[in-house]
Amino acid sequence: MAISRVKLTDGAELSVHVDGSGPDLMLVTGLGGTASYWDAAVPDLAKSFRLIRFDQRGIAASTRGTAATTIEQLARDAEAVLDHVGSKRCVLLGHSTGGVILQAMALHDETRIAGLILSGTWARPNRYMAELFNARAEILKVLPKEYSAMVGFLAYTADWLNANWAAFEAMRTGAPVTPAQQAVVAERIAAILAFDRSMDIHRITAPTLVQGAEDDLIVPAFLNRELAGLIKHAEVQMFPTGGHMYPITRTTAFVAEVVRFATRCKP
Repeated sequence: MAISRVKLTDGAELSVHVDGSGPDLMLVTGLGGTASYWDAAVPDLAKSFRLIRFDQRGIAASTRGTAATTIEQLARDAEAVLDHVGSKRCVLLGHSTGGVILQAMALHDETRIAGLILSGTWARPNRYMAELFNARAEILKVLPKEYSAMVGFLAYTADWLNANWAAFEAMRTGAPVTPAQQAVVAERIAAILAFDRSMDIHRITAPTLVQGAEDDLIVPAFLNRELAGLIKHAEVQMFPTGGHMYPITRTTAFVAEVVRFATRCKP
């Protein structure tokens, strides 16, 4: 794995990880924003692709900078990472908030996009999203460790979590406890609730796979299907189980679907 840093015009510095070789596949993480989110999938995906992933601004090894945190800004950040590693054409995989970022990237410039995998994501905020994420934001303000515990119980399936308590403890240990950490998470929640390009995404023409899990409590399956319906050519692939974190809880099946779709996209 090669790790480098790219400095953005507003002063933010992003930590960029590159693994493997082959056609480019960028992995864009959700609300947590860490490159390490994909660690379980990297060994197998790196057999077929050059994987590009990064810590998003203000997260882990990346600095915050001064730009306002919006989905459009996070999309420009991802484009800067592609420029930094010299990627001319790339399949993009985004999970949860990452899938929203990918929608903004595709609407900005599709010329460098070979394909889109919109995983566990949505087209627009509705009442379900608003109520859930506003509640998360309020809990974050006063009980950050309990916030992380709540996310763990919502995001993972009960059987997987019961067999993997180390992952739960890691979430509690990494809870956003400082005011600066809490501010980064809060502004990211505000950004996803403010983003709505549902009237535009019919313009996306890149090959698109919309994924979801039937038992996802954070981004329910009906939101995945709504997204797919707005991108008329999109392929839909639903996992019967796995919860919101199916890239982790069902890694083997997830990787197989990513490889299947990404290898047929024209480089």
